[in-house]
Amino acid sequence: MPEIWLFLIAAMTLTLAPGPDNIYVLTRGIAQGRKAGLVSALGFSSGLIFHTMLAVLGFAALIKASPLAYSLLRYAGAGYLVYIGIRTLRSHSVIHLQGNVAPMKLSRIYWQSVIANILNPKVTLFFIAFLPQFVNASAGHIPAQMLLLAAVFILQALAIFSMVALFSGMVGAFFQRRKSAATIMNRLAGTAFIGLGIRIALPQ
Repeated sequence: MPEIWLFLIAAMTLTLAPGPDNIYVLTRGIAQGRKAGLVSALGFSSGLIFHTMLAVLGFAALIKASPLAYSLLRYAGAGYLVYIGIRTLRSHSVIHLQGNVAPMKLSRIYWQSVIANILNPKVTLFFIAFLPQFVNASAGHIPAQMLLLAAVFILQALAIFSMVALFSGMVGAFFQRRKSAATIMNRLAGTAFIGLGIRIALPQ
């Protein structure tokens, strides 16, 4: 079985780090209300299904073709996590919130969020590098393990994005008062990614 709890902590760290998805949910919630924020949260979470299928199908085929390729992917994934951790640590994020965003129909907000997530190549790359690190290849049922991990990731993302939408006013006010909050969150996320990458690269 994959290491669910460690995976959940890592996934929540990623989701909480300031990025285009959660900032859009926050902005939409402030500008158009909680319902619009919740719809955008559902849209971004739905888009993750696309990245899940790419990662599951590609990784399952790789495992079947070559165990060596699996090992190389693990080390490449560890290196990628360390890389994005360093990039995150060096980032000096400032969250700009727009309260004058033009209102849109909820259906348009949903599909706009889905498409924005699907067209983000960084999400695809992260899924391909991230999910396999928590798969136990010796236990078999690789696609089932990947789907379980992806389901956990999508559900926690939906939960966190929904909380951001529900409390968008409070969260927005917090970031307006504390300009350094986004940078602090990036520091925590970057440290977590580097630690996770190092742990994956070390022998079990």
